[in-house]
Amino acid sequence: MLILGISAFYHDSAAAILRDGRIIAAAQEERFSRKKHDARFPAAAIGYCLDSAGCGLEDVDYVVFFEKPFLKFERLLETYVQFAPKGFNSFRMAMPLWIKEKLFQKTELKKALAELGRGSAPKHDLMFGEHHLSHAASAFYPSPFDEALVLTMDGVGEWATTTAAIGRGNQLRIHKEIHFPHSLGLLYSAFTYYTGFKVNSGEYKVMGLAPYGEPVYADLIRDKLIDIKPDGSFRLDQDYFNYATGLTMTNRRFDRLFGGPARRPEAALEQRHMDLAASVQVVCEEVVLKLARSLREETGLAKLCLAGGVALNCVANGKLSKQGWFDDIWIQPAAGDAGGALGAALYAHYAYLDSPRKCKAPDSMAGAYLGPEFSDEAIQARLDACGAVYEKLESKPLIGAVAEDLSEGRAVGWFQGRMEYGPRALGGRTILGDPRSPETQTNLNLKIKFRESFRPFAPSVLEEKVGEWFDFDGTSPYMLLVDRVHEDKCKPVDGSAKGLARLKQQRSEIPAVTHVDYSARIQTVSARTNPKYHALISEFERLTGCPVIVNTSFNIRGEPIVCTPEDAFRCFMGTHMDRLAIGSFYLKKESQDTNLIIDYRDRFNLD
Repeated sequence: MLILGISAFYHDSAAAILRDGRIIAAAQEERFSRKKHDARFPAAAIGYCLDSAGCGLEDVDYVVFFEKPFLKFERLLETYVQFAPKGFNSFRMAMPLWIKEKLFQKTELKKALAELGRGSAPKHDLMFGEHHLSHAASAFYPSPFDEALVLTMDGVGEWATTTAAIGRGNQLRIHKEIHFPHSLGLLYSAFTYYTGFKVNSGEYKVMGLAPYGEPVYADLIRDKLIDIKPDGSFRLDQDYFNYATGLTMTNRRFDRLFGGPARRPEAALEQRHMDLAASVQVVCEEVVLKLARSLREETGLAKLCLAGGVALNCVANGKLSKQGWFDDIWIQPAAGDAGGALGAALYAHYAYLDSPRKCKAPDSMAGAYLGPEFSDEAIQARLDACGAVYEKLESKPLIGAVAEDLSEGRAVGWFQGRMEYGPRALGGRTILGDPRSPETQTNLNLKIKFRESFRPFAPSVLEEKVGEWFDFDGTSPYMLLVDRVHEDKCKPVDGSAKGLARLKQQRSEIPAVTHVDYSARIQTVSARTNPKYHALISEFERLTGCPVIVNTSFNIRGEPIVCTPEDAFRCFMGTHMDRLAIGSFYLKKESQDTNLIIDYRDRFNLD
């Protein structure tokens, strides 16, 4: 039984394929198209999934789309009617597109699939899931839990913005919902927009900026914008927002409330922006914690799964995990809309087809390494075509060379095995650095990533050593939990410094991965799921005594994570990266033809 799941047409289009319930492959379209958050029909991602399964479209039993377009159209119409005559311009712009394309999305999808399959078609008619059920399914079914509460929070699906579902065995049902326009995800996105970052892209920047500020606006947000009930349910006052019917997230009343207009993108960051970020982060955490606690008490379920864009807020996740209300928490690594493709396929397999389900520890995601991989033969041919100069090394010498490079402060591109599914680089398509150096964060941000200096980097730490370096004793394989650096590794700093002045302070023995509040977004690395990456960190520990390395995604700002050897070599040559380890091949920057150095930053829109 082959089931293909698809998500598309909003942001982060993706495809995933199952064989008899086992996840064969999953990937976002952006990795192939090189367009960040690509929302188009995921033709390349589907082609990759079919190739990975060794089949054609005619061999696929079911194709499942992750949401129901008619329900979304119903929400759009009802919203405009409710707010009329406000938002007429937005209505006038949206309707032709919906009537021409989205209202007949089934026809368009079938046409696109037929073109992809060169006229062939799957065995059964196209199926449609519900947006939040697809999210919930992406979290529950791959989890190691036979029974769990599933909390999904995002901007909006068809109508739902927050849902609590209950999963038992192979069945999953929605228990409670909060509907549009009341949305925690959209509240956070409103502040993303207001602080000058891009909606559906820059929310993680707001989260990273928050520790530089103080939550001085939190009470104002609670008093004016969001009414939070004791059980965590909430309502937003639409007088301050423009997202329901307008072309922006916030309005002039919002501006007056917070003392001025939205920050222009790329304008200087002021303390006010940092305080706004800190304030909305605190309110987001309050809602998440209250919802989780009330649902734990109401349902009695001791296991929790998380999905939806808000589940990528690893700071909130870390604080929820610390409460101890649940015996265990599992978070879908592709928690955003890309994960809806996988969830749609899984829901069809288990709930619709009533297939038996066996839970697997630690989960069924194969470490999220579900994307393309390349043989040494393919890598060599592609590097030759690029004009690269390289050495071919056995695994142990390669690991030794890279560990030595890191210990001497070099930045290394690490391209190994299968590409990750979801927004995080987890040791497949990663740029690595030495966490002990106080210069690493600045060098990686400004000379390699070409991004804002305030943005923190994540540590990859040996799973068995995490408790020695962080105030954390569990596992975090998908970099979705934040916790503090262990007190024994911390250093005192001057508490009088404010804002971005705090960036240069050396807070711990691993300053490159220690945020200004002594926190870190932890990835625990297991020898079971990524033995080569684990071996590299182990060798770095042998050389330095430190079982932690810096891990950031292999890309520059605005660029999707690299997918192919050509992408990796281009990024290597277009930045100040020192080394590239790709398969068995080891490249030194100083050995390359300088004519191949190209500044390609202008090819990508800033995120």
